[in-house]
Amino acid sequence: MSGEVKVWYKHYPSEIPTSLDFEEKALHLFLQDSAENHPNLKALHFMGKEMSFQEVYYQSKKVASYLQSLGIQKGDRVAIMLPNSPQSVIAYYGALMAGAIVVQTNPLYTERELEYQMKDSGSKVIVCLDILYKRVMGVKKDTDLQHIIVTGIKDYLPFPKNILYPIVQKREYGKFEKAKHGGNVHVWVNMMNEASGNVKGVEIDPKEDLALLQYTGGTTGYPKGVMLTHYNLVANTKMSEAWMYKAKKGKEVTLGILPFFHVYGMTAVMNLSISTANKMVLIPKFDVEEVLKAIDKQKPTLFPGAPTIYVGLLNHPKIKEYDLSSVEACISGSAPLPVEVQEQFEKVTGGKLVEGYGLSESSPVTHANFLWDKRVSGSIGVPWPNTDAKIFKEGLKEEAEQGEIGELAVKGPQVMKGYWNKPEETEKVLKDGWLFTGDMGYMDEEGFFYVVDRKKDMIIAGGYNIYPREVEEILYEHEDVQEAVVAGIPDAYRGETVKAYIVLKEGKSLSEKELDAFCRKNLAAYKVPRIYEFRKELPKTAVGKILRRKLVDEEKEKLQKEQTI
Repeated sequence: MSGEVKVWYKHYPSEIPTSLDFEEKALHLFLQDSAENHPNLKALHFMGKEMSFQEVYYQSKKVASYLQSLGIQKGDRVAIMLPNSPQSVIAYYGALMAGAIVVQTNPLYTERELEYQMKDSGSKVIVCLDILYKRVMGVKKDTDLQHIIVTGIKDYLPFPKNILYPIVQKREYGKFEKAKHGGNVHVWVNMMNEASGNVKGVEIDPKEDLALLQYTGGTTGYPKGVMLTHYNLVANTKMSEAWMYKAKKGKEVTLGILPFFHVYGMTAVMNLSISTANKMVLIPKFDVEEVLKAIDKQKPTLFPGAPTIYVGLLNHPKIKEYDLSSVEACISGSAPLPVEVQEQFEKVTGGKLVEGYGLSESSPVTHANFLWDKRVSGSIGVPWPNTDAKIFKEGLKEEAEQGEIGELAVKGPQVMKGYWNKPEETEKVLKDGWLFTGDMGYMDEEGFFYVVDRKKDMIIAGGYNIYPREVEEILYEHEDVQEAVVAGIPDAYRGETVKAYIVLKEGKSLSEKELDAFCRKNLAAYKVPRIYEFRKELPKTAVGKILRRKLVDEEKEKLQKEQTI
């Protein structure tokens, strides 16, 4: 790609270079740099309490030294099963300092899901919430887990003086007798008392050494561990910084609602904030009113999010009671951003909300619309600096024409090394340096890219290809619709048929007949949903992505039951 002029470069503002020089450094050096250069700036705000960069760095060193005292060596896996909290940030950077590979684990995982991930990753240590202790112990005997570090969400409310530096006194942790700590169960506060903070140096080769195993959602088969190197994550963080060129180092406040165990929250909120010495307002669980209060009081300027988060805020009946005008820039990821949601949110906040695109396999971001320059609603934008993208025809060998739908492939320094212990799966998606995303889309003549849907989510009804996103965009345009998702369900005549699942705005009523008439005005007949189901809520991932696959599985189960009766 070096020296090649891409059609989308003409839209780049002068402030964003098309190519960046990335320092080959370990990811955790972002924290060290911010602590040394901005020691007293606030790094974290958590439920009314704040910590400086120096304090976060000091405590991360304590975690690193403690892990090393437990025998953790370079390349060992350390799992973190925490919501957004000071501990989640400190454990993450501490594990990296110790030379470990972080395995981000969703706190909502069942025992079965957790056991699979621990077995597959070979994690030796897990840091988890006290309320998850029993679940972790339930899988420990069948995995390589040797040590469990337990913490309570309120360990930092208020921040105990004895675990800030310098250590003032020792204190026994008295709220967790049930953990039977001792032996291979360790309590966070005691760890902070006992750890020396003297970290043994670990030599990191940024381009080769892994920083993270990020497990994909597992919509097809078992989840796969995406191998991301220190360089992958450093590169994507610096790309994010370049894209948000108006953001000032040490001056911004980022709303940390996206979970850090999800790769988008980890890069766009945590790593970016740490690298730019900006404060994060940590929110452990998405509660619409709590988020509105946080924006009103803490005045965040940056708000990376997902469409369902913005939808939730916009539809809260008391939204006008809160001042949201501090919000200046938001990049939406994890799912398609409906145009209606974008327009409404910008009107309410006065800030900019644009759609981006990425996936776990690319650290995650590859594309975004410009925040302060040319953008195209409904598009995922253009490739980021140092990133190339193409649309390939069926067969994945020939490039598609402009405007022709095919599979999106990307290439760049943020693309993963491969899938953990799955060489055959790796070969299916990594070809000649290109990552084949499984997403169907096209590029217009201006170089803006569009994703029409997941390759596997495309509905084939009566021989017609139907992309759910197109139908969903129309449903979102109806003034009474809060959330909508479309899926293909089995149909004896058409092979598949289009079904829409709808959540209405509070206090609104809408009949199937009225919604069908609306769709028929705006869609070709073969794309119009044949079935409408109204629900109070839709199944979602922790980051707010609607689980279309779960709805499809429900339909298949229902069909099987009917056939056996």
